[in-house]
Amino acid sequence: MLDLDRNVSGLRAVPAPPLPLARLVEGREVEAVAELLPRLFNLCRVAQTLGLRMALGLERGESGALAAEIAREHALKLSVVWPVRLGLPAQVGREVLGGDFPGDADGFARYMRGDVGTGPLLRAVAGRFGPGEGVCGVMPVVTPESIFTLSAQENSIAARHLVHPVMRHVEAYYGRGPLWRVVARALDLQAALRGDLPMPQLTPDGVAVVPAARGLYAVRAEVRAGRVWHLERVTPTDHLMACGGPMAQALASLPRAKHAEAGLLVDLLDPCSPVTLEGGADA
Repeated sequence: MLDLDRNVSGLRAVPAPPLPLARLVEGREVEAVAELLPRLFNLCRVAQTLGLRMALGLERGESGALAAEIAREHALKLSVVWPVRLGLPAQVGREVLGGDFPGDADGFARYMRGDVGTGPLLRAVAGRFGPGEGVCGVMPVVTPESIFTLSAQENSIAARHLVHPVMRHVEAYYGRGPLWRVVARALDLQAALRGDLPMPQLTPDGVAVVPAARGLYAVRAEVRAGRVWHLERVTPTDHLMACGGPMAQALASLPRAKHAEAGLLVDLLDPCSPVTLEGGADA
């Protein structure tokens, strides 16, 4: 069960101030804006470029690069960044998943006990965060219609795999916590390698919604006479960091004895921009 009363010392993650996006783009030509923004926000460049070009009414370009970018980002986290963060050796040059990821609870239990693929990483995460630690409750899954509402929504790669048997198994035992999210990353890597990702779409209201390595990215723009007069973007991190959202709930569910793990928890939740931890017993 999610216990939001544990966070009596006010452990919280504070995001860095956003860039003044409106001032940076107002009055610029559409091609200049399409070139500028991926340089300012340098993560998920393919997803950002595709979303921008869709929202600005420009030619989309090569769509196959999006799946490759997502797979590359997932592989880096699963084989290098997170293992090293947890004191494990990097898996450079090895097959990240060690073959097909398990499809059911029994297969997952065997996989976690083994030493191939992400098994050691999953074991390490489970060893640092027990059931109910670093978890959030069930939230509405973000949709193209709700994506510009910056409320507590599940805008993550986990939202793409909610009904997978292993995701359901992990959620039932551990909750929607770090292990659940790392499993989602492995499943999404497999999906990206198969080319089985949500299709980018442009809504009737002109909102471009594109899958990215952390969830869904969205852009909308007002263009007049070839120039941009208004531009808004929403990233998965905006929903992750929303008031009462996944980050706040995950930190609130950490017992005081685990506040020293808050930095690791933030890394596994993986915001795309810097955050500062404040409060807590050992933050």
